[in-house]
Amino acid sequence: MGELQRRDLMIGGGALVGMSLLQSRAFAQSGRGTVIPWSDQPPPVPPPAAGIIRSQTAWENLDSWITPNDKFFAIGHYDWPQIDPKDWRLDISGLVESPANLTLDQLKSLPRQEVTSTIECSGNNGLPFLTSAVGNARWTGTSLAAVLKAARVKPAALEVVFFGTDKGEEVLRKDTPLELKVTENFARSMSLEDAMNPAMLLCYEMNGAPLPHANGFPVRLIAPGWYGIANVKWLNRIELRRTRYMGRFMGRDYVTVRENQIGKRTLVTETSVGRGLLKSAPARVVTYDGRYRIEGMAWGPQPIAAVEVRIDNSPWMKAILDDTHRSEAAWRFWHLDWSASPGEHSITTRAIDDTGEKQPAMDDPSIANKRTFWESNGQLTRHLRIA
Repeated sequence: MGELQRRDLMIGGGALVGMSLLQSRAFAQSGRGTVIPWSDQPPPVPPPAAGIIRSQTAWENLDSWITPNDKFFAIGHYDWPQIDPKDWRLDISGLVESPANLTLDQLKSLPRQEVTSTIECSGNNGLPFLTSAVGNARWTGTSLAAVLKAARVKPAALEVVFFGTDKGEEVLRKDTPLELKVTENFARSMSLEDAMNPAMLLCYEMNGAPLPHANGFPVRLIAPGWYGIANVKWLNRIELRRTRYMGRFMGRDYVTVRENQIGKRTLVTETSVGRGLLKSAPARVVTYDGRYRIEGMAWGPQPIAAVEVRIDNSPWMKAILDDTHRSEAAWRFWHLDWSASPGEHSITTRAIDDTGEKQPAMDDPSIANKRTFWESNGQLTRHLRIA
């Protein structure tokens, strides 16, 4: 079993011991002093997106390692289905020898497993009003791999598709003679190899309570290390296939488009959003006893080794990483004490993982050549004024 499973997955009823401690404020100085507001506050969520984005909490208020359920962001792409848990079923079908139709009680009777995992929307920081669509929670459920093994996957199966109960109308080839309207359920897929990762959960609890409605009640997929779009909510069907699934949220939307210059040619590449990327963010600046402290978070597919902070045009300075709470799939808190002078200031951060990879600058080709707002993991700069 890998490091993630050894350190973060727990079986049995004793797993929630210490939950209240984990939910306590994690920043070293949280609860003391005064938060200095950023001068570049994001605009309100515009009406077209207001029905899609819920519970986006300002960075300044994301001050605990475990994000409380009422502060955790939620995204809904179609409707927000109300599901009676007594009627809910999870259908396991396709290329399996033993299809199943599990009730919620049957799913909960399987061995419990937990993982602490950070989920970030892949559109976070790609749109001006979407700046803190990220949170960290302790998720409880049962092993997806164990359920798939019990279904006896056939050798021909290569792809696993996860379908949600939420659905909506899609128009294909719009305004052409071949226009087609279909009602489509939300769905995402991954390879069978990825789905068999022991960390993947069929999740029914969030921070010790049943999943909130907006976060996928009664059951959702938790895919540690993947962007939020892969963590399918309101899950009710899993299908094993031999070919790649290419529905809207795999092949038409949540697709990152980049233009790369190859000699005199411009080559366009399109890739489906999947695993998360290395990232950090300055969350808040606190003043107390005449001193100043910059606090923030960092996360990514590999463990965080360092976070560096640049104030205005100064050299990069190494922040202090918090060792109070550690989990391979979760964000890591950090802080930097600052001798601030009056006036306008900019604060930029970059994360470095244990492989030496650095969070890219905004002018890095991986960011600058992007033509879509997905996977925006460039270095974030915030602005504030010290009186």
